[in-house]
Amino acid sequence: MKRFFQKKKIMVIGDLMIDEYILGEVVRISPEAPVPVLKVREKSKRAGGAGNVLLNLSSLGMDVIAVGRVGHDHEGLSLKEAFISEGMCVEGIFTDLSYQTPVKSRMIASGQQLLRVDYEWPTPLTCAMEDKVIEALSALLVGVEMVAFSDYAKGFLTTSFLKRSIALIQEREIPIIVDPKGVDFLRYKGVTFMKPNLSEAFHAAKLGMEASLDEVADRILKEIEVETLIITRAKEGITIFGKEGRLDFPAHIHEVKDVTGAGDTVLAVMTATLANGCDLSYAARCANVAAGLAIQRIGCARISLEELLSCLIELQI
Repeated sequence: MKRFFQKKKIMVIGDLMIDEYILGEVVRISPEAPVPVLKVREKSKRAGGAGNVLLNLSSLGMDVIAVGRVGHDHEGLSLKEAFISEGMCVEGIFTDLSYQTPVKSRMIASGQQLLRVDYEWPTPLTCAMEDKVIEALSALLVGVEMVAFSDYAKGFLTTSFLKRSIALIQEREIPIIVDPKGVDFLRYKGVTFMKPNLSEAFHAAKLGMEASLDEVADRILKEIEVETLIITRAKEGITIFGKEGRLDFPAHIHEVKDVTGAGDTVLAVMTATLANGCDLSYAARCANVAAGLAIQRIGCARISLEELLSCLIELQI
């Protein structure tokens, strides 16, 4: 088995948020309305969005730099404190007084999600804040070996900011991988790797679901001029389109409890492996294994280097 995952300096730029989990049991139907009554037995909060990518990279032993935005609130402060406790650099996290840190609250009973409540008001990055982040990037990029963009459409990754930051990273010849959001993939022009899921790829290509995956990939590759397209396909695994043509990698799924954050896990593992000089095929196999581990747990899961390596050895990858 290949030995990889040496400590590499990796920057993650994207939307930071809190994922809250309220776990309990449904004891009866409410007399007030035909809805279940959840008797809460446990509550927890974790970093979500780009924060989940950061924590997974940290668990894989990477030297992580966080770049993003939080509100002037308890949630924003707790995120920064959590990242600092992991030894991450948080000089790229800026506090926006006009912004509220997003919180996704999930209510779960017997392993099933009953309801998700989102506390969020997506707000575009102001010009003044954008200038501050771009100025900080110049210094923070020193020594960085790969940059990952994690877009959750909360307003931090505006078209203007993406254009300026990607150009800055390109000047330093640092590879870029992006987990996109929305249908306008032209916003990410200039990145090295793009990792949409199947639905996002079809919508971005503006083709109906009757089109073949090859047609979808061909249109995206030509229009965006991205070097490599990595399409995650849930239980079908990962398909890569690039210089070597099409490559398919089956998923390693044993039990599905919750798919929340699986895309973040794939992004983190792909970033760590590629930063370590592994080829795309090996990176995809590792990401598939990690995603298989993540979906066996409730909520955003952190996959440790030890458990990933153990599974890779078991599977002889």
